[in-house]
Amino acid sequence: MEKTKAFLSRKEIDASEVQNLRSILKFHEHRYYIKNDPLISDREYDQLYKALEWIEKESPDLVVPDSPTQRVATGLTKDFPSVAHLVPMLSLDNSYNEEDLLDFDRKARELTGLTEIEYCIEPKFDGASISLVYENNQLVRGATRGDGVEGDNITPNIKQIRTIPLSAAFSDYGIETVEIRGEVLINKNNFAAFNKKLVEQGVAPLANPRNASAGTLRIKDPLEVKRRNLEAFVYHVSYYTAKPSAGEKNSPGQDYLGTHSGTLEMLWELGFRSPELEKKVLKGIQEVVLYCQEFESKRDDLPYEIDGMVIKVNDFLLQERMGMTTHHPRWAMAFKFKARQATSKLTRVEFQVGRTGNIGPVAKIEPVHIGGVTVGSVSLFNEDVIREKDIRIGDTVLVERAGDVIPYIVKPLVELRQGNETPIQFPTLCPSCNDVLIKAPDEAAWRCVNINCPAQVLERLMHFASKDAMDIRGLGGALIEKFYSMQLLDSIPGIYTLDFDSVGKLEGFGARSIDNLRSAIEASKRQPLHRLIYALGIRYVGETMAKTLANSITHLMDLQNLDEEALQKLEDVGPKVAGSVVQFFRNDDNIDLLQQLESLGLQLQNEKRVMGSEGSLTGQSFLFTGSLAVLKRSDAEAMVEANGGKIVSGVSSKLNYLIVGADAGSKLEKAKKIASIHILSEDEFLKMIAYHTK
Repeated sequence: MEKTKAFLSRKEIDASEVQNLRSILKFHEHRYYIKNDPLISDREYDQLYKALEWIEKESPDLVVPDSPTQRVATGLTKDFPSVAHLVPMLSLDNSYNEEDLLDFDRKARELTGLTEIEYCIEPKFDGASISLVYENNQLVRGATRGDGVEGDNITPNIKQIRTIPLSAAFSDYGIETVEIRGEVLINKNNFAAFNKKLVEQGVAPLANPRNASAGTLRIKDPLEVKRRNLEAFVYHVSYYTAKPSAGEKNSPGQDYLGTHSGTLEMLWELGFRSPELEKKVLKGIQEVVLYCQEFESKRDDLPYEIDGMVIKVNDFLLQERMGMTTHHPRWAMAFKFKARQATSKLTRVEFQVGRTGNIGPVAKIEPVHIGGVTVGSVSLFNEDVIREKDIRIGDTVLVERAGDVIPYIVKPLVELRQGNETPIQFPTLCPSCNDVLIKAPDEAAWRCVNINCPAQVLERLMHFASKDAMDIRGLGGALIEKFYSMQLLDSIPGIYTLDFDSVGKLEGFGARSIDNLRSAIEASKRQPLHRLIYALGIRYVGETMAKTLANSITHLMDLQNLDEEALQKLEDVGPKVAGSVVQFFRNDDNIDLLQQLESLGLQLQNEKRVMGSEGSLTGQSFLFTGSLAVLKRSDAEAMVEANGGKIVSGVSSKLNYLIVGADAGSKLEKAKKIASIHILSEDEFLKMIAYHTK
């Protein structure tokens, strides 16, 4: 460090020496962040960094774009503009057992004409997907996956991730422009430490490392992104152009760019964190199966979350020969590990009241770590499920969490019972208002039918203001509960007559907060009629059915004049929906509610949108099921309607396309039995929309 001080004391600073200092810092960053094997202490590194920072401050002309000091942007990012990927980011086909892998290999051999294929196998990282573009060795863009065709430009945040070089010598391999794919992660230790800090600050902890990574990438303050200690693995070269002076035959990268394993090695040598150390190149599918099984057994020993393995045909020429579908490449497959399970003790059951009065039993279990998440509450669904599985308080239970599915109890471990377990008793009175509960003969759930039940009032308020309903930004569940407990809000019309003078006296509410909330409430008055219908929380009326009802009337009160027979003439309206709508509009309190809302300025008139009669999807019907990864369901449905298509609410022979997200259930099974229905993934749907909007 004495040499550094002497260097700084000189009046003239040589640019080559500054570059040498940068190179030293980059070397130590690589040792620390990539190899996890530092050669100097944090304090010594900080001294070198501060020295460079001082030099560049004194001599701004010496600053270069890839200097270690240039990672942190100043100020907040205002927004994240969309940017097109150089090559679409396709999904991978999934397999869950050995038979799927054997079938994948059979198809690969048939497509290539080979009797044995060389595969490259690597971990399937459970993080947030990113795309990086380098031009002339410099990082010029980082983007989220988005819809696979376009993503959000998050370059300032990408630069905060130390395992992503700001520059890399791609020119040494004959490459001028390159797009590479990767995954942003937060390792288990950093995630636990960050959550501990949040809890100490009285803030709710983050759900899991993957959600934490994805959420961090969209934070508008790059300094906050830096504090989260994200990491990144890059695992795929999706596109590159050769330098003009580098002919294909004698390109320095020729030995690396012919195989997938070669590109991983190249990325590692360039200073990226690629799965070079974890990858395996094997011939024949049986060796692949054994390696996947071996890796699954040690997944918990890794410092980061993985949810499977990725198997790719190693030779790029064979990949080109095999091609791809609109959804996934035929030369790659993801082998998903088994769902995460754990055992725990069921200590008690709480009964929660939903917005329509349904009583939902929630099991409280001793906290247990499953798939990167600490689980303490598990849905029991309804009384019938509890009776069928014979779940009792005090049982040791097997809990499963697959992906983002709500954890559930697979079964009680009956053999571990000690005799003091007690059956779960369903209440006969509402836990919130003490009214008598009822259970219809054809339903599984007990219900409270008191429309003024405090728990239902709260749930209805939250639903009304939610994003998919009236989208009153800033009026979230916690704030509604606070206003309700302070008697500032007790009904839906009360949202539009909120006493802002009283709100302004509450801690944390300044003039700007008040203005933002007031503006959001006013803006919600202009929401289209179908959103209002959905926001009312009519039983059995979801977003799609709300659109069907809205498109059948010119004013919301018109529904008051329709009986069940008339309603069932509308597409996809069955007896349950019709009966529920009639019951809602026969209730004087509900009619009074609607009249109040109209007098307060809400839109009860249907400003009918002209559907794209000339659209490319005219005459085609669509239905979405499961959890979509990229789009909100309402946005996806709007895309269909904008192109002239129609959204239906049920599976029948009238349905043309079923779009399937994660954890699809009975609708998918029913659609498989109807040959005329085309079943698409979300990615295939996005490709269809992109094609039809060209």
